Amino acid sequence: MSIISHITLGTNDTERAGLFYDEVLGVLGFERLPKPPGKPPAYEKGGMPTIYLYPPEDGRPSTWGNGTHIAFVAETKEAVHSFHEAALRLGGSCAGKPGPRPHYGENYYAAYVRDPDGNKLQAVCYAAGT
Repeated sequence: MSIISHITLGTNDTERAGLFYDEVLGVLGFERLPKPPGKPPAYEKGGMPTIYLYPPEDGRPSTWGNGTHIAFVAETKEAVHSFHEAALRLGGSCAGKPGPRPHYGENYYAAYVRDPDGNKLQAVCYAAGT
């Protein structure tokens, strides 16, 4: 069992965020959870942690956390590329092209993006030769 229950990312547009995350997390094996109409999107990959997308509770605009990001495990380098490509196609921006990051480890292969709200995301593959 995961030691993390859930992660909430802020969004200013839950519909736009849902369209983005449906595909971007979908390429990594996440599925959108069934929710009642009007509820913000939520995603899981075989259980917790759950990724929630909510507008801020206080009604002010959502902003991203400077210096924070969420890294998702990708099973293959191809999945890292698919994650990056999907994010850019769906309104995200590049924060680091797919490629090796030897300063993090011998088999560390990653890509970084920002979602349309500015949240920084990463896909990382640790597998050698994939």
